[in-house]
Amino acid sequence: MKALILVGGFGTRLRPLTLSVPKPLVDFANKPMILHQIEALKAIGVTEVVLAINYQPEVMLNFLKEFETKLGIKITCSQESEPLGTAGPLALARDNLINDTGEPFFVLNSDVISDYPLKEMIEFHKAHGGEASIMVTKVDEPSKYGVVVMEELTGKVEKFVEKPKIFVGNKINAGIYLLNPSVLDRIELRPTSIEKEVFPNIASEEKLYAMVLPGFWMDIGQPRDYITGLRLYLDSLRKKSSSKLATGSHIVGNVLVEESAVIGEGCLIGPDVAIGPGCVIESGVRLSRCTVMRGVRIKKHACISGSIIGWHSTVGQWARVENMTILGEDVHVCDEIYSNGGVVLPHKEIKSSILKPEIVM
Repeated sequence: MKALILVGGFGTRLRPLTLSVPKPLVDFANKPMILHQIEALKAIGVTEVVLAINYQPEVMLNFLKEFETKLGIKITCSQESEPLGTAGPLALARDNLINDTGEPFFVLNSDVISDYPLKEMIEFHKAHGGEASIMVTKVDEPSKYGVVVMEELTGKVEKFVEKPKIFVGNKINAGIYLLNPSVLDRIELRPTSIEKEVFPNIASEEKLYAMVLPGFWMDIGQPRDYITGLRLYLDSLRKKSSSKLATGSHIVGNVLVEESAVIGEGCLIGPDVAIGPGCVIESGVRLSRCTVMRGVRIKKHACISGSIIGWHSTVGQWARVENMTILGEDVHVCDEIYSNGGVVLPHKEIKSSILKPEIVM
């Protein structure tokens, strides 16, 4: 089987992290976002993954080469010379996606994190015999999204309603698709949207079916959702009784600690924290609802909550970092500094407190 991952654009919503690496390579729960997807695809028998990309393909490929051999899966890039939306890239990668078997292929949005019930999706797709399957997820505020209106029993999609003013349903497109090769005949090589053009056409012919996603789902393309996504992901590990979660008297709730990280005396860590490889957490540090990426040093008695600390940064003694502060790569926060929602570009030194959310250039 084959799969296409829509990598797309510049990751502006996750800056300053995406100033250092393309968005799919930003760490989430201690491994690059895209690796969560590639591993899930590999686990159900996908042998080739095509990355649809219009930005820094060489960086992506160089990085993923080592995983190609490690995972035993072929990874190729299909590069757009102009942004082609969410459907155009399928037309561009057409020759990579079809083979003699005529079997369906997966398409995933690279920002989506979930339990990836791909095996169940294959069974669902075979059972309904339509042309395309999409995964949908239930949300609390459907008026913010495009809603998928479907038959509850069969999953047959009737129509799509963009940001409905009155309630038509609470299920939205989750960005995971399984498509027959014939879908490619419906897509022209031009900037075009799979959600707004291709799927409504298939639905009008009653050949589009939706499967309700079991378990959690999050689009982690922006910081607040990234932090929420981490909580849901760790919660899912807890439900599976995963041995990956840290234990000990200094751990509260769900925490992921890479084995090469060093944690000092008297720390309190959690809930919902990921600590990456090579990190040094000195004594008396308090961490909650945050991600601390590879090679970071958090000095004594610092307190971090609801924030993302980028690679190789340092947070000084008694510093307090909170409220969606995002430190880019190699940022140095001096001792006793307070950051309230600061977004700090790479390679900066912060010598005075950031009292309200702002970008520090």
